[in-house]
Amino acid sequence: MAPWRTPAWGPEAAKLHPVSTRPRTAALLLSSLLAAAALLSGCGGGEEPAGSSTDTSAPESTGSPASSTSASATDDGSTAAPPFPADTAPDTGDASSDAAVTVSDIRVGRHDGFDRVVFEVDGTGTPGWDVRYVDQAFSQGSGDAVDVAGDAVLQVTLTGAAYPFETGVEEFTGGPVRGGTDVVTEVAWDATFEGTSVAFVGTAATVPFRVYQLTGPTRVVVEVAHRG
Repeated sequence: MAPWRTPAWGPEAAKLHPVSTRPRTAALLLSSLLAAAALLSGCGGGEEPAGSSTDTSAPESTGSPASSTSASATDDGSTAAPPFPADTAPDTGDASSDAAVTVSDIRVGRHDGFDRVVFEVDGTGTPGWDVRYVDQAFSQGSGDAVDVAGDAVLQVTLTGAAYPFETGVEEFTGGPVRGGTDVVTEVAWDATFEGTSVAFVGTAATVPFRVYQLTGPTRVVVEVAHRG
């Protein structure tokens, strides 16, 4: 609804509404106009017109689909995320120079258009990552094969990792992690070894994915697009 506007007075108005120049008539007209202006000003007040609303929420990124109501209650992350890439190429990010973190939790959830995997860490600094599709999952250190359900496997390698006895953070030891997702079949935790922590995300197909980081607490978020 357009805001109240006080009618314009002056020479332009006079052209539209000619008035007599006789003193008595002009005085009466001036009194009427002042009364009308006061009435309009009182109606405008400081309230919004009926039916209007004010949205104080932060704007949502147009590059990321909105979360669905079916998303896991324990899943978190952000809808203000970069857009999905057009391909399935590896995604990498650098750890901070003082990084020494331990993975404390892994969560999954389904959202409109994508599934989300959250790796929560605690410790010092922020981790880096290397996320890419691999032909087969192998445990770092031992080289043993890791069983991961799905037709494709995303290997998630977090850099800047440290052992629990170094960070004082209890490391995640559960799995496989599943949660009513569409394309992510499960997340299999591997281990921490020589500054890196590895997990494998099984997917139903080789589809685009994106990776980004959030803080408070620190999380590395991997999102896998649903099949078109």
